[in-house]
Amino acid sequence: MITLPVWIKPALMLLWALGVCPGCSSQPPPPPGFERVTLGGTTYALELALDDQTRTKGLGGRDSLPENGGMLFVFRRPARRQFIMRDCSFDIDIIFLDSNGRITAMHHMPAEPPRGADEGTPGDWDPRKAANRRYEARLKRYSSRGACQFVIEIAGGELEKLDLHVGQQIDLDTARLKALAR
Repeated sequence: MITLPVWIKPALMLLWALGVCPGCSSQPPPPPGFERVTLGGTTYALELALDDQTRTKGLGGRDSLPENGGMLFVFRRPARRQFIMRDCSFDIDIIFLDSNGRITAMHHMPAEPPRGADEGTPGDWDPRKAANRRYEARLKRYSSRGACQFVIEIAGGELEKLDLHVGQQIDLDTARLKALAR
């Protein structure tokens, strides 16, 4: 029988409680295609948008978000960006992050009126079509106000509950996420 030092058991219990030791976390890993991100003490399961097609569609065409759900957009390079509410029927909040995961801007984005008869078909985002260009021209733009590489969208009204501010660091595995972007 092996005798362990007296301090081992309390140390292991502390590591388990903090979720530090592998396999000891109280939360299961997120499903494939999702990232778990904590914002202001609330943990969100964010669907990853890693390519142009997924980033263009975003949350468009959906009726709602699951509780503590949302989307994390990952771009290959940092740039100043503008987002719009394309075919999204519910309010969302948006958080722009630079390449290190620092907040550059945050906005509440109210749902836009649905497409008019001359504004194309919902779900069709082909910019070569005049009807789609008309639709997108009337949508309000929300700016990152500086170079960003990550964008988080969560349910509208969440920003009011979270204690976030521009310049705040959000804990992301930025290197791993950047490597996933296409």
